[in-house]
Amino acid sequence: MNLHRISRTAKVSVVSLAMVLGLASCTLDYTVGYVYMTTNKSNPGVIDQYAIDFDSGSLSQIGTPVAAGNDPVTLVAAPNGQFVYVINQGDSTVQEFAVQGDGTLASQHVYPTGGAHPTAVAIDPQGAFLYVTNSYAAGASTGTGLVSIFPVNADNSLGTPLTPQPVGINPVGVTVSYFNHFVYVVEQQTSTTGLILGFSQNATTGALTPVPGTTIAGTAGNSVVTGYAAGVTPSAIAEEPTSRFVYVTDQTSNQLIGYTVLPSGGLLAMVNGPFATGPFPANLTIDPTGKLIYVVNYNAYTVQGYMIDGGTGTPSGVVGTVGASAVGTGTGPTCVAVDPALGDFLYTSNSLDNTVTAERVNPNTGGLSGVQNSPFNGSAAPTCLAIVPNGPHASQAIIP
Repeated sequence: MNLHRISRTAKVSVVSLAMVLGLASCTLDYTVGYVYMTTNKSNPGVIDQYAIDFDSGSLSQIGTPVAAGNDPVTLVAAPNGQFVYVINQGDSTVQEFAVQGDGTLASQHVYPTGGAHPTAVAIDPQGAFLYVTNSYAAGASTGTGLVSIFPVNADNSLGTPLTPQPVGINPVGVTVSYFNHFVYVVEQQTSTTGLILGFSQNATTGALTPVPGTTIAGTAGNSVVTGYAAGVTPSAIAEEPTSRFVYVTDQTSNQLIGYTVLPSGGLLAMVNGPFATGPFPANLTIDPTGKLIYVVNYNAYTVQGYMIDGGTGTPSGVVGTVGASAVGTGTGPTCVAVDPALGDFLYTSNSLDNTVTAERVNPNTGGLSGVQNSPFNGSAAPTCLAIVPNGPHASQAIIP
């Protein structure tokens, strides 16, 4: 597979063409995308909204913070960039928002997750199914967790959920493959052993079936599982766009763990890993080209980058972002995302100083440099962020 980043000139041309065609509003001609950040200090929590300047990467607040539910902890954007789904942990709900013409969000529907204490969310690349990890079965506060499976209707509302998929203890992350219809759930299990569970996705119904190397016995709330070792206390999971490699952060051992995806959907740990991170890696993202991984270290207040080897998936340090040269964020970074429109800018949500940090991504090296006026103010206690493009863009070409 080959990944090709279009040149900066070409990307600006795409933006200009979008403006000519009226794909961006007159008042937001220079907006390449929108950042939405969940915050949970208040009850209900709120979502901060920002427009991204296509040239500088600076953020400007749009509208006023939008009410979410009780304790919004994470969110995901639909592949079409027109809807955002927020997970409210305190309510055990999914809240659907429409992205309006000016980039602000409008709440549409609220759905119970069918479990308790939801922790993570993912949507498949076709925008057909939404997956939510829950710590416990509905009405419970102990036991094992489950994955709620929602069909996504043509209008982006959520349909009647399928029978939940039982998983193990304390699931904290979920990712869906771009090409091969696999779903991976990472869970903390115990204080000493993390696991990844692998599933094949029925492309018609969204149902999940364990792949070789994953077994599940029992029912939601009372299941016994086996899977792939995932360090001590895994915190997040991501898969690169060609669906060949999966990566997990371990917040206890301060490591990034890499896996090769086998044809069966099973995982094979990379022989030269794990790879060092900073203290308490909390979250990670992979840029739209699939060439770069960025990890935020909660205790170090830093973001660090890795270049992905196209043949082996091995991540290696990016100059200017790793080790002693790691780029500083605000205090207590919780989430990291790269803008999907052009892939030129990176943002982190910072939970302890209530800000968003912005960095410019060097398209050749992956190095980061500061954006003017960063960090940008937010509401109290940011938890995560997501980015949607303003109109159609092309930052990658994935050729199987």
